[in-house]
Amino acid sequence: MSVINIDDLEREAQVRANKMVWDFWAGGAVDLYTISDNKNAFLDYRIRPRYMRDVTSVSAAPHRLLLGTSYSIPCGLAPSSMHRLAHPDGELATARAAKSKNWPMAISSYSTFALEDAKAAGGENLIFLQLYVFKNRTTSQDLVHRAEVAGYKALLLTVDSPFIGLRYSDRRNSFQLPPGVEPGNFAGGRYAGPIDFAVEAKSTSRKSQVDTLSKEKEIKPNVVDSGLTWDDVKWLKSITKLEVWVKGVLTAEDAALAVDAGADGIWVSNHGGRQLDGCLPTLHALPEVVEAVKGRIPVHLDGGIRRGSDIFRAIALGADFVWIGRPVLWGLAYDGQKGVERAEEILEDEFKLTMALSGCVSVSDISKSYLTRRSTSLWSRL
Repeated sequence: MSVINIDDLEREAQVRANKMVWDFWAGGAVDLYTISDNKNAFLDYRIRPRYMRDVTSVSAAPHRLLLGTSYSIPCGLAPSSMHRLAHPDGELATARAAKSKNWPMAISSYSTFALEDAKAAGGENLIFLQLYVFKNRTTSQDLVHRAEVAGYKALLLTVDSPFIGLRYSDRRNSFQLPPGVEPGNFAGGRYAGPIDFAVEAKSTSRKSQVDTLSKEKEIKPNVVDSGLTWDDVKWLKSITKLEVWVKGVLTAEDAALAVDAGADGIWVSNHGGRQLDGCLPTLHALPEVVEAVKGRIPVHLDGGIRRGSDIFRAIALGADFVWIGRPVLWGLAYDGQKGVERAEEILEDEFKLTMALSGCVSVSDISKSYLTRRSTSLWSRL
């Protein structure tokens, strides 16, 4: 078998993708420090295994239900845009892989298939609609309504993207969607006014402010709203029966504010290193978020997960669930639905083996007592 770990999957995907698309996937903000930090943060923790325990039978099932459902493993398929850049079946293939392996999935507002079509493919395993709120709230409200009618269980409000991060590779490549690939949720002129596709280099959302020295003074109505506040969590909860989770929290202060605003869950994320370069890696942010939340709502995490042992470390530090992003795209590029399923198989097998070799027979056994910090932090709060 040519793909035995996630690194193999990445290499196989790279030879299949064109340069502009690969740079879009692999790239991030500015010098890419945060992309590297997300992965390397896991190495700051070493596992303290316990032996002479009966680990003949190990269960990887999450210790806490997610939106009332149990899954195969406390790991899901995170939202990322434009899956048809990786494979013609796009999000349909991803959703089918989630359903096949009983993993949960979240879908991006900028998916290449409509949220209704993806939901039909993924069934009960497609649970989150990741939401960017537009300045034109009517458009956003309609997306929320469509998700509710289609049977989604929760919204994933992305709070770390008032503007799109400075991504040099996309600027150099003048990244734009190829012919035949477009955000499926906005196809067919469904919404009034142009849609600002934040994934493209020319997007208004990629400008930190309107250039008042030029004649460009009008912001497109369907552009990411840079004016969001915690009151908008309450606004979303007032217009839908879906749960409202907050994605992009990195500090104890924001975690407390999210709880106070009525968020149903917190997703520790730095957008895969694609927004603010040099910010906290998610694994390092996790403990303070968990401490601030104090078990009142679930805490999930994404960013840099490449091994089953990474999942183990995140759970030990207090995450209820973790999510993978880029490996999903690599799987799609490698072999469509089967490629995503291969990524799921690899991580599930590695996670179970890590549990067994650490002396854990259930996910509820995993705690911070199984970890030690490699070294003290070089950083301190000012």
